[in-house]
Amino acid sequence: MSFRLSRPVGFATAGIALVGLMTGAAAPSPLYPVYQQLWGFSSFTLTVIFAVYVVALLATLLTVGSLADHIGRRPMLVGGLVLLAVAMVVFANASGVGELLLARIVQGVATGIITGAVSALIIDLQPNPHVGSVVTGGAPGIGLALGAALAGGLVQHAPAPRELVFWIMFGSYLLLAVVGLFTPEEPRQGTDLRAIRRAARPSIGVAAEARSAFLAWAPAVAATWALGGLYLSLGSSAVSRLFGVDDHFLVGLVLATFFTPAGLVLLVIRAVPQSARRALGLASLGGGVAISVLGVLLSSTAVYIVGSAVAGIGFGATFQTAVAAIAAVTPANKRGQTFAAIYVLGYTAFSVPAVVAGLAVQHWGLRPTLIGYGVLEVALVVAAAVLATRAARAARRSAAPCPQQLAAVGARPDA
Repeated sequence: MSFRLSRPVGFATAGIALVGLMTGAAAPSPLYPVYQQLWGFSSFTLTVIFAVYVVALLATLLTVGSLADHIGRRPMLVGGLVLLAVAMVVFANASGVGELLLARIVQGVATGIITGAVSALIIDLQPNPHVGSVVTGGAPGIGLALGAALAGGLVQHAPAPRELVFWIMFGSYLLLAVVGLFTPEEPRQGTDLRAIRRAARPSIGVAAEARSAFLAWAPAVAATWALGGLYLSLGSSAVSRLFGVDDHFLVGLVLATFFTPAGLVLLVIRAVPQSARRALGLASLGGGVAISVLGVLLSSTAVYIVGSAVAGIGFGATFQTAVAAIAAVTPANKRGQTFAAIYVLGYTAFSVPAVVAGLAVQHWGLRPTLIGYGVLEVALVVAAAVLATRAARAARRSAAPCPQQLAAVGARPDA
C-alpha cells in the first residue's frame, strides 16, 4: 500500500485512537445501574462484570501485548480496533449478564492488543517528547471522562438508550481502523518467528536498577488505580442511590469530574518543580478522597463532586510522577518490562479492590463500603507518601558526594 498519511496526521490518529479506546472503556459505567434494575443482579456481580475486562486485558498484555515490536504497530492497531467494534455489537445486543460478561472480555482482549501498539505509535510519531508524554498521559483521563459523559447523556436524552452509545462507538472504531491502515510507522527488520514466540510467552519483571524506586512508588500507583476502579465500577450506583440523582447524564458528568482533571493536570504539571509534584499529587489524592467521604457521610452531591475533582488532580499528578521517577532509574533496554510491571500492578489495583467492594456492599451496604474504602485509600496514600519521601531522600544521598570524595577532591593540587 503506497499511500501513507503524514507523520503529524498519523500522530493525531494514534492519539484519537487512545482517547477512543478509553471512551469505550468508560461507556458502560453509567449504564450499570440501568442493567442492575433491568436484570436484577447484585453489586458483587456488577463489579465482576467490571473486573473480567481487566483480567482479559492483563492476559492479553502479558502475551501478545508486545507483538507490535515484531509484526508492526499498524496490524495490531487495526486488528484491535476491529475486535473492539465487535465488542460494541455484543454490548448493543446484550440481553443479560452473560452477554455483558462476553462483551467485557472481548473489549479487554481488544484493549490489550491496542494498548502497546498505539502507545508505541505515539512515541514513534511524536513531534517531541513533551507532546508525546502529554498525549499518552492525558488521553486516558480525557477518554474516560468523555465516555462517562457521552453514555450518560445518550441514556438520558436519546432514543435506544441502552444501545445508541455502543453503535456510535462501533462506527468510530471502524472508521479509526480504516484510517489506521494508512498510518505511517517506523521501518523494521524482517519478522523473526522465534522472537514472536518468545514475546508471546507470559512474562513480567522489573529492572534491577529500578526495583527500589518501584517498591517505593508501588503504594502510590495502587492508590491511584484503585480509586479509578471504584469510580468506574460503583461510582454510578453511588451517585444514583446515595445522592438520589436520577438523571443519567448528570451521573455521567459526576464521573467525568474525576477523570477530566486527571487528564488535564498533565498539561500544566511541567510547570511544577519535580520535588513539589509528589506533594501536590499525594495531597490532592488523599485530600480529595477525604472530601468525597465527607460528601457520602453528609449525602451532599456538591461536596462529593468537589472531592472527586480534587482526587482527579491527585490521580493524574501522582501517577505521572510515579512513572517518571521509576523511568528515570530504568535503563532504556529494560523499560518495556518495567512499564509492563507498572501497568500490571495498576490494573490489578483497578479490579481486585473493586470486586472486594462489590462483595462488601452485599454485607454492609453501599454507604459503609464507600466510607471504608475511602479510609483505606487515605491510609494507602499516607503509606505512599512515607515511602516516596524516603526513596527521594535515599536518591539524594546516593547522588551527593560522600565526605571521603570531597576530601579527596580538596587534596588534589589542582582542586
